[in-house]
Amino acid sequence: MPNVTIAAGSQISADAGAKVADWGGNAVDAALAATLVSMCTDVGVMAPGAGGFIAIWPPEIEPVVIDAYAEMPGRGLPSLQLGRGATEVFFDYGGRMSNIVGYGSVATPGIFAGLGMASEQYGVLPWSTVVTPALEWAERGFPLTGGAAEYLRYTHDAIFSWHPQSYRTLHHRDGSLLQAGEIVRVPGLADSLRLIADRGIDAFYTGEIGQRIAAEIQENDGLLAAEDLAAYQAIARSPLRLRFGDWEIATNPQPAIGGACLAAMLLLFDRYPCSQWDVASVRQLVEIQKAVLDYRNQRLDGARDLPVAVSELLELAEGNNLHAWMKSPSTIHISAVDTDGLACSISASAGYGSGVMVEGTGLWLNNSLGEIDLHPHGLGDLHPGTRLSSNMAPTLARRSDGAVLSIGSPGASRITTAIAQVLLRFIQGGLSLSEAVESPRLHVEVIEEVLRIAFEPGLSVTPLSGFSLYPFPQPSLYFGGVQAALWEPQTGSIAAADSRRAGAVAQGGSLNGF
Repeated sequence: MPNVTIAAGSQISADAGAKVADWGGNAVDAALAATLVSMCTDVGVMAPGAGGFIAIWPPEIEPVVIDAYAEMPGRGLPSLQLGRGATEVFFDYGGRMSNIVGYGSVATPGIFAGLGMASEQYGVLPWSTVVTPALEWAERGFPLTGGAAEYLRYTHDAIFSWHPQSYRTLHHRDGSLLQAGEIVRVPGLADSLRLIADRGIDAFYTGEIGQRIAAEIQENDGLLAAEDLAAYQAIARSPLRLRFGDWEIATNPQPAIGGACLAAMLLLFDRYPCSQWDVASVRQLVEIQKAVLDYRNQRLDGARDLPVAVSELLELAEGNNLHAWMKSPSTIHISAVDTDGLACSISASAGYGSGVMVEGTGLWLNNSLGEIDLHPHGLGDLHPGTRLSSNMAPTLARRSDGAVLSIGSPGASRITTAIAQVLLRFIQGGLSLSEAVESPRLHVEVIEEVLRIAFEPGLSVTPLSGFSLYPFPQPSLYFGGVQAALWEPQTGSIAAADSRRAGAVAQGGSLNGF
């Protein structure tokens, strides 16, 4: 039985993975169990009605990414009436943001299909065993994590107060919001998880749960229909691969765009090292991020020829043609490795949340149709069944001596820049994995059509022409929450969990029996 090391966004999620490893599970089983707990307990930050990507790299076998991201719904409807059943809301999260919430913002969720495929093809424990830790927490209630409490402080009024069941679940009777550490009890959640554990993922897509989801959304002017749920399939894809230093990297392929942006950054970092983190290196980091942001905004977002655009991006980066390139950007993450050399990296997102909790199920749903920053040109030309765009980039890496690394991050458009900066410091800069995760970060973004450098204390950021500066007073969850797990044959396993999101690590596999 292998020992498993896991990094997750909360202690209860990491401990769930360790428990499943103690029961005989491998890195995939542990990552799946931790993901299920996080989906159900990182309220607001995540939701069971989510989409995601599962990267798996067994030893001596080619890596794979299971695409379980959200799809465009609307099968069986006479016409797609976008905008019905949806409302634009505003909240302050690293600056004023807008998103679309409500029944009309819900896309077809895919995460359960992906988790089921990963369990069947790469896990060693029964599916019902993998679901058990999440079911146990749902039955007894779970503490509100610090990261979730901070996120809800910004969003509960705009996103989670319009829906009666959401409001009742997250607020006291006097209307005050639950605080970190208080116990959350979600009516109906345990019953749903029990059905999913006993009957498999079909209970969610074609069984009683799916029927309830589709009926309520259709009754409230949403697009998601029973036909969409029944037709959903997880897809195994070949990852994008590249070399960075002495590591081979495998990351999320198209139709997601996060992996392509991460790969391009790493290719450029390989040619423009930023190991000293002085003023000049920080400026180089800004320029590389800006180049990726420009290309993404001009070519990747909403691209009809996405394969061509991605190939062009990587060719420009690999060819060191930075000048030509610059002319031309809420989530959870789980990382796990085991002593057999198996690695699993899972990123999942429900967007910023639709606010919808389907009556009697305890299941919050995504607002993947309402993430304005991912769909700047709208969704009107997408056919039902089309995978939506995503920033997520669950990433795996191997070295010739057998070492294996699993890494990823939540953080919307900050996902790729967070992962890239950690890999840069770990592989190029020689920092330990924990030091690389905790080091200060910056992120180049466009806010209200103005270029901005958001950054944490400890970086030598100086004024640059064309940029405004947005310093954060302390490290912030705004810059992601990188979770990383590493196994090296000579030194063993370590994990690093980002303190920005109260991350935690755990190890399992030392106990025998269930």
